[in-house]
Amino acid sequence: MDFSAVSYALETIDKLTQEVTSLWGVDEQVEGLASELRWMQSFLKVADASKVDHEVIRTTVVEIRETFSLKVASKRKGGFSNCIKRSACFLKEGCLLHQIKSEIEKITARIKVLTRQLKTYDVSKLGVDGEGPSCSTERREARRPYPHVMDDNIVGLGKDIKKLVPVLLDEQSECRVVSICGMGGLGKTTLAKKIYSQSQVVGHFKHLAWAYVSQNCQKRKVWEDILSDFNLLSTEADKEMKVEKLAEKLSSFLEENKCLVVLDDIWNTESWDSLKPAFLVRETRSKILLTSRNKEIVSHADSKGFLHELQYLNYKQSWVLFQKIAFPPTNSPRYKIDAKMKELGEDMVKHCAGLPLAISILGGLLATKYPSLTEWLKISANVKSYMKNDKGEVLRDVLALSYDDLPPYLRPYYEILADRLIQLWVAEGIVSSKQEEGDEGQIAEDVAEGYLLELAERCMIQVRKRDIATLKIRSFQMHDLMRDFCLSKAKQQKFLYIADHSNACPLSTIGRVRRVSAHKFIWIQCIKSPRLRSLLFFDKFLPGEEIESFIPLTVSNHFENHEYGSYHPLVLLLYVFGFCVIVTKWRGIWKYIGGEGGFKLPNDIGKLIHLRFLRLRGNLRCLQTLDLRIESEWSDSIHVPNVLWRMQQLRHLYLPEECDRKTKLKLGTLRNLQTLVNFNTKNCYVKDLINMTNIRELEIRGPFNIEDFNTKELDKNPPIIQSKYLHSVSIINEEEIDPRHLAHLLLSCENISKLSLDVKIRRLPEYHYLSSNLAYIKLRRCELEEDPMPTLAELPNLRILKFHNNAFEGKEMFCSAQGFPKLESLSLVFLNSLEEWKVSEGAMASLQRLEIQKCIRLKELPDGLRFIATLQELKIKSMPKTFKDKVEEGGEDFCKVRHVPSIILQE
Repeated sequence: MDFSAVSYALETIDKLTQEVTSLWGVDEQVEGLASELRWMQSFLKVADASKVDHEVIRTTVVEIRETFSLKVASKRKGGFSNCIKRSACFLKEGCLLHQIKSEIEKITARIKVLTRQLKTYDVSKLGVDGEGPSCSTERREARRPYPHVMDDNIVGLGKDIKKLVPVLLDEQSECRVVSICGMGGLGKTTLAKKIYSQSQVVGHFKHLAWAYVSQNCQKRKVWEDILSDFNLLSTEADKEMKVEKLAEKLSSFLEENKCLVVLDDIWNTESWDSLKPAFLVRETRSKILLTSRNKEIVSHADSKGFLHELQYLNYKQSWVLFQKIAFPPTNSPRYKIDAKMKELGEDMVKHCAGLPLAISILGGLLATKYPSLTEWLKISANVKSYMKNDKGEVLRDVLALSYDDLPPYLRPYYEILADRLIQLWVAEGIVSSKQEEGDEGQIAEDVAEGYLLELAERCMIQVRKRDIATLKIRSFQMHDLMRDFCLSKAKQQKFLYIADHSNACPLSTIGRVRRVSAHKFIWIQCIKSPRLRSLLFFDKFLPGEEIESFIPLTVSNHFENHEYGSYHPLVLLLYVFGFCVIVTKWRGIWKYIGGEGGFKLPNDIGKLIHLRFLRLRGNLRCLQTLDLRIESEWSDSIHVPNVLWRMQQLRHLYLPEECDRKTKLKLGTLRNLQTLVNFNTKNCYVKDLINMTNIRELEIRGPFNIEDFNTKELDKNPPIIQSKYLHSVSIINEEEIDPRHLAHLLLSCENISKLSLDVKIRRLPEYHYLSSNLAYIKLRRCELEEDPMPTLAELPNLRILKFHNNAFEGKEMFCSAQGFPKLESLSLVFLNSLEEWKVSEGAMASLQRLEIQKCIRLKELPDGLRFIATLQELKIKSMPKTFKDKVEEGGEDFCKVRHVPSIILQE
């Protein structure tokens, strides 16, 4: 159940309550509305806990969203009090108060109607369409596995079995719990069944038991199932035993015997906590095998447990599984694969994206149509719609179980770029101010990152990239079928409207659309929803085909057959013509400025007082994210007026890469700022950084000079940064930076874990200037004259180190013994002067990956590499032939790296 609409309304109401204490009469209306909303929130929480899915409740949630359209808040414009102060006379104050009270009363009346409707239903008796058990219960029962029933169509589990069986059979290991994890439909239970029936496993363990846990974990039922498999519940008296005695009996048996217990489909740590009294045996040879969609359970159950993440099938495996199901057996007289049918099948399998359950359902559907090519063509034309019909019910139920188990705050928000998604969550109010204030001082972005990690733990998303220093999620993806399912949920709950050419026109008549996502180009004039809260464009604002439609075909053909320079009069005339048409098309939305050339937003955008996320790649007081990295065709530099200091709610500010010389920005009032990109001291003031006590990521592009810097007594200079949250600093500058200014900056950054320097510095700051938390360092174009390795080797947490493009201009590098204790990756690229590199025994003891590229004067690999047993990959690229010959098998340096599993030699 989604009650985020109620939560957001309550949050806003609470803010209003704090502001209206001085306004006679209005506080009663606000508090009355808050009371109604709190009751409704409690009701929906009970419905959600019961997994009730009823059309009346879904409709009510939608109604709440539409009713609470923030009309009250729109009157604030800086707070009720400020609004009143700006009123010119007492009469105007009275009119405004009356209007505010009237609008709150209208909203309250509508909420009361919805409340009465909900009170007519009893949550405890409510089920699917008003009858029977909840839909989640039916789904669970339909999914109940039977260990003796084995699927004949199994592909791609051989490696998984070979990996897991030895772990279960190893009696010397302290690992007692083994977990198979993955999203629904991936084959976790199938793999567990295969292991459960393996002859090695059956022969090793004296007793085996299988118990199905599911979302609705009933510990007595689970314990009884296990004891029954062990033949320990023989009499009626045993079945009437107290639950405490059941746990004690099972625990004793596991301690005295060598047993394997499979707990299939366990959903959360709470389920394990309820079951664990029967499994709290320390000295035992028994093992527990779990299957789950939640990765955190194994570490919760056993700190030394073994986690096995099941992978999707590759395309070859997918096709093999599909053939087994969709086509008759090869020994059947009906076996014949038509070339066209094979082509269709190969294409349709791609839609399943390696999910075995999806492939099985699709194959089963097509098997019923075999050998009709016409029917296959029909299904091929729209695979996804066929997967959603009755034949695809099982797949939908499997995906729905994962969705139903999500806590309300994790529904139904999904994207690919983690930072962008988190910014949108915060802007939408999904991370509430109550959580921000009361959750151990965590800011909203931290809470949002926790949500994202929980989705990953539940295998709802697959992490693709992590920040190499902080290991935070940077990007992720969803399985296509899971994404489709979530979109259908969003549509059902009227949470989101996806607009394209085919359905953009109805937007002008739909008054209740709150969120619009445009994946293809549409004219923005089509969107005329007065209640719009969120508008996302994923395509170019004006794609090429639209521009082409402005130009007559005869003109286009003429230019294709003739060559003209950029300044030919006919070309210039066409530019003017095309530009006039575009400006006409944008009339009312964009306004052309004739002076310097460019565009500006209309004055009306200042009325969007709730706008919190604006990406343009005014004076908007609630804005949280502002991206000004504009690519201008008229000028290399952009002018930014000195108005940003007014936007005191800004959390993420991306300045243009190049501001013009007139730009001088005061940013000292932006105390909530967390991300600041393209800062420099030519267009900004270095003293403003000290006020940004929440800054987390700082990128300096261009000059960085500290005014009135005391070069004689460096310790007398005031600190530059006072944020304890700063974890990433990047400096990019085409010119040289004063190493003393750099050292003083880094001295203020005592907690950073990531440092990137793309600037000439000639001398690396001494060790005491560098944060001991540094995990990632990239040096580029630094032109260091002294070997930086002795300084960097002392950093205790450094994991990734990169020297690129003349970062070091010396001839020799030396890595001493015990240096770089945690270094995992080292990259030496384009170091033209480097001739000799020495590595002592004991240096870089954790190194896993080494890259050497375009170091044309480097004579040989260091002898010390032979002592680095952890090295997994050596990549040599664009190096002289004499160097590569030494590294190849049989070469004189090969003995130094023969233990490395992967040696890559590239031109």
